[in-house]
Amino acid sequence: MVTRHSFAIAATALGLAVGPACASDEIEAKAQMCVVCHGQNGVPTDPKTIPIIAGQQQSYLVKQLHDYKSGDRDNPIMSPIAKSLAQDDLRKISAYFAAKSWPAQAGAGASAPPPNGIAQCQPCHQPNFEGGPPAPRLAGLSYEYLVAVMRSFAADERTNNGDMPKFMRALTDSERDAMARYLSAL
Repeated sequence: MVTRHSFAIAATALGLAVGPACASDEIEAKAQMCVVCHGQNGVPTDPKTIPIIAGQQQSYLVKQLHDYKSGDRDNPIMSPIAKSLAQDDLRKISAYFAAKSWPAQAGAGASAPPPNGIAQCQPCHQPNFEGGPPAPRLAGLSYEYLVAVMRSFAADERTNNGDMPKFMRALTDSERDAMARYLSAL
C-alpha cells in the first residue's frame, strides 16, 4: 500500500514537473513562427518595418493578435498566422514575448526637447513612453516604424484603435515626424 502511494506521489510530482515544461516547450514551438520576422528573441533584424515585440506590453500584444485573428487589423503575413492560433495561444505567445527583456540601445536617451503634441500620448503610453495597459511601448521603436504607423492611423488605413486616428489626424506631418524621431531615440 505504501509503495502504491509512493508511486502515485512520484508519478504526480513527475507529471507536475514535466507538464509545465511541456506547456512551455509547446508555446516556444508555436512562437517559432514569429521569429522568422520578429527575430529569435523578439528583436527583428529589420526594425524599420517590423516592430520589436520582446518586452512589449502583453495586453497590447494580445490585442493585436486578436485583431489580426478577427480581421479588425489586416496584414498578409500576420492575419493568417493569428487565425491559425487558438485564443488561449494568443495570450500565451504574448506572455512569452512580453517576458523577454526590451533590447538596450547604444547611446539611448533623447537629446532633443519633447516635441509639441507629445504630451497627449503620455496618458496611455505612460510618462516615459514605455507603455502600459492598454497602450504599447513606443520608446526605442525605430523612427521608420513609428512614422509609418502614425501615418497609417492618420490616413485611416489602420483603424483598430478608436482614438489614434483622431489624434494622428490632428497633427501635421512634421509634428508626427518629430514625435517619431524623439520616441525612437528614447
